[in-house]
Amino acid sequence: MIFYNGSQEQPDRKILRLSDAYCVKEEHPALELTAVMLNINRGHNEKLKEMCKSLKDYSEYTARVREYAQVKPVEEAVEQAISECIREGIMAEFLKQNRAEAKQVSIYEYDEEKHMRQEREASWEEGKFEGKIELLRMQIQKKLVKGKSISEISEELEEEEDVIAEMIREMGEERATGKEEQ
Repeated sequence: MIFYNGSQEQPDRKILRLSDAYCVKEEHPALELTAVMLNINRGHNEKLKEMCKSLKDYSEYTARVREYAQVKPVEEAVEQAISECIREGIMAEFLKQNRAEAKQVSIYEYDEEKHMRQEREASWEEGKFEGKIELLRMQIQKKLVKGKSISEISEELEEEEDVIAEMIREMGEERATGKEEQ
């Protein structure tokens, strides 16, 4: 059983399969592991959370941290969520006894989630940029084979002549050193 409280939208209940992560997909894999994931975010599995106060309280605390972090620095958001939850009897004893540690862990987890999301976005952008460069290199190569000048290539591809010239120079160096990418 896995309790999900991440920031991506998920259904109330989902079956996770290890085979979904396999590189080679098979209809009936020789090894399979399944787990049930239950979404405990605000608005999900309310009946379950009503039966378990700790789960309900943790879900509410997490939702408040996320909500407040949208409009203020994460440290202030966590502090506000902790103070409110103590006042309202949500994880009150735990938060009173472990306030500093709860604050530190909450800030770390929120920042880690944000950092991982930013890393994925940056990697996606980097990949898109590299793809554009590779496409430009292939277009330049095709035009060179056709005997086009740097000026003609620059005009046709709508790039500055010095950019085209530099890319041609780099392509020549890669061939000379045997480092041409496949």
